Amino acid sequence: MPLFNGKYRTESNRMPGWNYSRNGYYFVTPVVLGFHCYFGIIKNGEMILSEMGKIVNDEWYKSFEIRHGMILDEYILMPNHLHAIIIIKNPDNEKKSGESPESKSPHAKFHRLPKSISSFMAGFKSASASKIDDYIDAHNLAIKKFTKQNRLWQINYHDHIIRSDDEYRRIKNYIKNNPENWDEDKLKIINQQNPR
Repeated sequence: MPLFNGKYRTESNRMPGWNYSRNGYYFVTPVVLGFHCYFGIIKNGEMILSEMGKIVNDEWYKSFEIRHGMILDEYILMPNHLHAIIIIKNPDNEKKSGESPESKSPHAKFHRLPKSISSFMAGFKSASASKIDDYIDAHNLAIKKFTKQNRLWQINYHDHIIRSDDEYRRIKNYIKNNPENWDEDKLKIINQQNPR
């Protein structure tokens, strides 16, 4: 099911004016810069994690343990990206509207709201890259460490606000079936076309 219509953008795709710390269901997809398959391989329709994949997987789960109000619903780590449904369920948000405080000014500078999807993703991407760098050092691997000049993750990520039960079920099934559909995945095709 082509949820992205074959498009993986690097520019911001946040919905203008939407408060991404608002309670709701969010479908997110961060992607490895250059589409390199660092996190493992798909074998017989199952994801087999590499050592880097195990680190990313651990950091993903830890990210939810330390952030109250963020709930992991469905999730799959793929060779060069991950898909997840994240639920924000924060009682403090019940009285807030979906409008972002800075949305009233079209020229306001972007900043990450606390307890938002963007702050969560930034923390996760930073932590996972740092832990992989520690692994590279600990094992004296001849691999270039990840820095601002050599990023692990693309700067942005795909996100989608889930607005209906039907959409939720469709996306949940898409995530569950992702390993089985890897041979048709646009991100695998892109990786094969752009070898490192």
